[in-house]
Amino acid sequence: MEIKLAVTVSLLLVCLLGGGCALPQDFDSFLSSIVKPHRFSIMKWEFRTICDEAKQWIFGKYEKPDDEVHTVTEYFSFIERMKTLKSEINAINAGNTEGDLASLEAELNGLHGRKMALEKLVERIIEKQVRENLAQQGIFNPIDKYVRSKVSFPPINFNLEKPPHLLVISPRDRIQTMRETTLQPSISLEEIEDIEAKVDKLGVSSLVVELGGYATYPSFVTNQASLRFTFDTATEEWLHQYLVFKPLGFLYLLDLIGVHRNYDIATMNETLASMVSKEIGSVIREKYYPQHANSANQDQVAESGFDFNREMREIRRAVDEYLARGEVEQAEEFMEQKRQYLASMGYHIRKLNQAYFAFYGTYADSPTSISPIGVELKKLRSQSASLKDFLDTVAAMTSRQNLGDSIK
Repeated sequence: MEIKLAVTVSLLLVCLLGGGCALPQDFDSFLSSIVKPHRFSIMKWEFRTICDEAKQWIFGKYEKPDDEVHTVTEYFSFIERMKTLKSEINAINAGNTEGDLASLEAELNGLHGRKMALEKLVERIIEKQVRENLAQQGIFNPIDKYVRSKVSFPPINFNLEKPPHLLVISPRDRIQTMRETTLQPSISLEEIEDIEAKVDKLGVSSLVVELGGYATYPSFVTNQASLRFTFDTATEEWLHQYLVFKPLGFLYLLDLIGVHRNYDIATMNETLASMVSKEIGSVIREKYYPQHANSANQDQVAESGFDFNREMREIRRAVDEYLARGEVEQAEEFMEQKRQYLASMGYHIRKLNQAYFAFYGTYADSPTSISPIGVELKKLRSQSASLKDFLDTVAAMTSRQNLGDSIK
């Protein structure tokens, strides 16, 4: 117990170091007054959750199900069915179709209860499967160079729970994250748009993002996503915790708290965690959930021939060119036109602006990034002897130059 508590306290301190970059005091004051009613306190959540975790660890009893794979599959089948029911209920309420509203709502409520009853059990099963498959790759802890231990560190621990929203702020004249603030998970769309409108009046670009995961300890992983997304995200959030104890991750932490900004380091760290988590997630699905192994990604080329990835990269390049010429208003008009065009093609983005690209652009393997870092990391992965070798090599880097020098 003492070891677990020590680990928990250490990771809590890491989480509490988070904050935003230093901005002019008047900006901070105005921003604080806007977000104060909706701010999500990581500190309070950590304290409450860690206390609950300690009680569960001491007094709880983990009953292993007869079929762990079936339990997890059943849980995610509930999620898919609930999504369908919500769509049908919304259609009836909007007057677009007819149906037995009472029956649908009763089924939805029943499934919600069954899903909640499985949640803690599913968390433990997924943690176990991720831990075992990381171990098979030789990935145990970030200090294995000094401590030869077969025990995972940090302990893999996450909650299936709706994460907080994240307010992302970028300058209007360039794409760069200036500030990030966590907001309540329950905040409404009307409240989100009101916050963004008020923040934008401060002369910046803002976006409230609905997160799928968040690397607190335990990590948040949304309880409303698919099996594929959940495994990838649970692994990715653990990797962010793992990387904090490596040079790359520590420099990324300094970037996050505004001590030393480095967009390349942020991109390398986010992309590394994304790549490794997807590879581990793929192995787990093939091993335990083959029916989910080859599920299609949303970003594939549509039957119509429309390539969302290519379109987003072209939009990003054009926006960068506008901003480089100082044509801020033109860039914003262009993004809004393209947002409407994407909607006409079936890709609905609520708000496309500088803050959108600042947040999603740190994933160099995503369509919102034009950074060559993603290509370079993929090339280095192909040259690496193993996934662990790839992870250790990149995690030890302290600059973009290190990445370039490592590619043969």
